[in-house]
Amino acid sequence: MTASNRITSQLGSQLALVSVDGTRRPAPPALVLVGHGSRDPRALSTVRALMERIRELRPGLPVHLGHIELNEPLLPDTLAALGTGDAVLVPLLLSRGHHVKRDIPEAAAAASAHSRIAAPLGPHPLLVETLYERLVEAGWRTPGADRRASGVVLAAAGSRDPDAGVDTRRTAELLAERLGVPVVPAYASAAAPTVADAVRALAARGRHRVAVASYFTAPGRFSTECAAAAPGIAAAPLGAHPAMARLALHRYDQALAAPAHEERTAERTAERTLASA
Repeated sequence: MTASNRITSQLGSQLALVSVDGTRRPAPPALVLVGHGSRDPRALSTVRALMERIRELRPGLPVHLGHIELNEPLLPDTLAALGTGDAVLVPLLLSRGHHVKRDIPEAAAAASAHSRIAAPLGPHPLLVETLYERLVEAGWRTPGADRRASGVVLAAAGSRDPDAGVDTRRTAELLAERLGVPVVPAYASAAAPTVADAVRALAARGRHRVAVASYFTAPGRFSTECAAAAPGIAAAPLGAHPAMARLALHRYDQALAAPAHEERTAERTAERTLASA
């Protein structure tokens, strides 16, 4: 962010806390981005860039970061620093799975802060638009006459949770509608097929012009391995694309707008999870 943009954002943050009659509004609940964490330093820098985009879009909103593992700050430490304040936890995860269903609710239930947990980022049309633009950046062109020979592999992390597979397949369906060619989901771990297997499956159907869409929020080992298996075009991860910032804010707003009974249900789920641990 440039110096002028930073000053503008700071002024906007201050003005956003002042109402029309000049009284000070209460600060909104903090948005806590929940990243998975990675040993790849590019992942942390990408998430920080995404935080800056969110702050630019909504001055006055406190935005924090907490990781499930591997990077600091860890989520429990971020929540502890918030004390008894209100927060909305927005997972930077693309589907339902163990982290969304267990790790994040456990951290929220153990903290003093009053937290709501937003839905994971995917599936959602904004993700599909980001995937499309990343493919175009990598060299993808609308197939035209080559449509019958074209296909895309949607490379994702993978999970043993069946709901995660449902979510990833839905994103593949939406991306196929956007591109007009078959899109096959593939996984870096814990699920089948692999990217290489998906490429071969498409080739067996006469789809020899295959690109790999990187369904990862940030660069890391899995995204690198999946890109290496691409026979041609390999798109960059979703990263700090502007649509990702809009989607994080959309999930934040959704969580705040959720009826109170949904929030109580989430709290009871988290309590049961802790009790059974």
